[in-house]
Amino acid sequence: MNLETAGTGTLLIIGIMAIVTLATRWGGVFVMSLIPINHRVQQFISAMSGSVLVAILTPMAVNGDIGARMALLATALTMLVLKKPLPAIAAGIIAAALGRQLFGG
Repeated sequence: MNLETAGTGTLLIIGIMAIVTLATRWGGVFVMSLIPINHRVQQFISAMSGSVLVAILTPMAVNGDIGARMALLATALTMLVLKKPLPAIAAGIIAAALGRQLFGG
């Protein structure tokens, strides 16, 4: 199946993606409404968010360019020192831009 990305094809793709996103969000809420939230389930949910973060960041640390590695390092260090996400994100963006400007990438 091929969809043209010119004209209405793009709108159709965006519409399908929006429907799928909405269905997964509502489906997740529905499924979780059937599961009693006890201490074990709460621990699982807390551990899952960290696991997803590690799964996203590890390939970038291993396969990324110098800008990506500098961004990860700057973000981690800023978060450890300030414990505030917005300055850490800004530091990561700045580090990535500087790393790529100075060292290529």
